[in-house]
Amino acid sequence: MIDQKVKITVPASTANLGPGFDSIGLALNRYLQLEVTKASKWLFSFEGPNLEGLSPGTDNLIFKVAQEVATKYQVTLPPCHVKVTSEIPLGKGMGSSAAAIVAAIELTNQMASLDMSVKDKVRESSLIEGHPDNAAASVCGGLVIGTHSETETFVMQGELNDVDVVMMVPSQQLLTKKARGVLPTEIAFCEAVLASSVSNVLVGALLTNNWPLAGDMMVRDLFHQPHRVALVPGLHKIITTIKQYGAYGAALSGAGPTLIVFAPFGKAKQVIAELKNDFSDFEYDQVEVDHQGVKVVKENIKCRI
Repeated sequence: MIDQKVKITVPASTANLGPGFDSIGLALNRYLQLEVTKASKWLFSFEGPNLEGLSPGTDNLIFKVAQEVATKYQVTLPPCHVKVTSEIPLGKGMGSSAAAIVAAIELTNQMASLDMSVKDKVRESSLIEGHPDNAAASVCGGLVIGTHSETETFVMQGELNDVDVVMMVPSQQLLTKKARGVLPTEIAFCEAVLASSVSNVLVGALLTNNWPLAGDMMVRDLFHQPHRVALVPGLHKIITTIKQYGAYGAALSGAGPTLIVFAPFGKAKQVIAELKNDFSDFEYDQVEVDHQGVKVVKENIKCRI
């Protein structure tokens, strides 16, 4: 008897890039992977780093989202054994929850044969996340710029070239709920206009690969970074002095506490060496942009009768 193993691979992501709050995302080549096979009952196995302490039962985000999507589309999921591995650190601002949501949607798409489009996946993941930045990046890959409401989601893609990407990862976690809790509920009209203009210039710089200008805009964010300075030790010093270390710019990755640094192409190792002299408490990880987004591979397997 022949059955199939479905491998679902979802990239990590960074969001905001400074002033692109809740609307800009970038997929990174660190991955969450599910290996899914049909079984007599639901079972999750979590293997490797970044997944310690997660339950093998159905009280996890992946199962809950998969069932939510199945209910919405009025389909029944067959019970599965889901082996989960991840290179994405939890609570570090690299889109671990968004990757899990995208993986869960793809699980339902594959196991219930929904034939969802990319647009469908972006919409569903954005509805669950509440915004399209991390979610759309994990679905589509590359640079994504989007806007989202309860009724519509719009996303466009761009390409990044001739730049090195470095993640500065601190030891501590920072829960998104806590990071959002320090944000103001409203800002003055004049400040909103200025903050939006900075974000607009960032988008233009990214789409034209104007890295000096992009770096200038990253550190001028007014939406969220000024309010999160106290939550991330070293944040203010890093983003205000980053050019001294040979980089273009730095910003919180999502809600933090990880920072993303853009460096001249081929200069990442040099920039890392300079940063380590003053910021030795961080781990440094040079990453690449993932251009594919969520990927699915199916393998035939022999089942015992």
